[in-house]
Amino acid sequence: MTSKNAVKMGRRYLNKEENKVEKEKKEIWRPKRRKKGTMLDAWCQNIHKPISRWILPADTRGIYRQRAKCLPPPVFITIISTMQLVIFIYYAFWKPLETMEIGIWDSPFIYRPDKRQEAWRFLSYMMVHAGVQHISGNVLMQLILGLPLETVHKGRRVGLVYLSGVIAGSLGSSVWDPFQALVGASGGVYALTGGYFMNVLVNFKNMVPLFGLFRLVLILFIVVFDMGFALYRKFISPESGPPISIVAHVAGGVAGMTVGFSVFSCFQKELLKDSTFRLASTIYFVYVLSAVCFNIFLSPVN
Repeated sequence: MTSKNAVKMGRRYLNKEENKVEKEKKEIWRPKRRKKGTMLDAWCQNIHKPISRWILPADTRGIYRQRAKCLPPPVFITIISTMQLVIFIYYAFWKPLETMEIGIWDSPFIYRPDKRQEAWRFLSYMMVHAGVQHISGNVLMQLILGLPLETVHKGRRVGLVYLSGVIAGSLGSSVWDPFQALVGASGGVYALTGGYFMNVLVNFKNMVPLFGLFRLVLILFIVVFDMGFALYRKFISPESGPPISIVAHVAGGVAGMTVGFSVFSCFQKELLKDSTFRLASTIYFVYVLSAVCFNIFLSPVN
């Protein structure tokens, strides 16, 4: 190797070292940019912190916040509420040449005792509502309570509780009030309410006593007011609107206090591994099977 080549290689080496030092200095003094993921995480924490205080007992909030994500958003309650509003608008304004009452009665969604063989009606009746007050109360309640519940427990669990209340409501009404037609999502709304109520009641000391008391009083007020209005409409002033099934409300609430409570209380466990959920599911299955057998063999509508 000649001396000129040696000098050139030495200069190249020195230049590389100088460039490396300069690059390191720039990286040290360059202000760090906040990553989009970090900003999203901070925004999610600001959302999930108050939600966790509303929904969860104190001993599970830390675990929830560590794994809380904003994606996916609460999809189930959003889709159900949107479909109910669209179907209501269709029967109220767009259904041609029919009143709303006639349109709902002829709807393939409504539960009618004389069409019990169309089994989907035991579930699909939640999609139609008999008036602005009816749909406003149900949609508003399921949005206020259902969206935070779904944010914490995700759509599969909230959907399981909601639909268990809807089915419990129609089956219960078909047994105890067999000639009553059904519309509305009250069974599902009462299931969410019953599950949340039992969770707050059992974990009262861990859900901030004063705030927990406020929640219990608020839930009781809403339920008592709604049930009182339903009783008034059914027995005192039935001509003021379509008849209301008290049984569907009660059955949905009971489904929430059993299935819903077991789902919402085992936040850190898989449902099938939780003994409370297995017990509640067994009781619910026996209830559904008994109601189905009654409808097939013993119903006075047959």
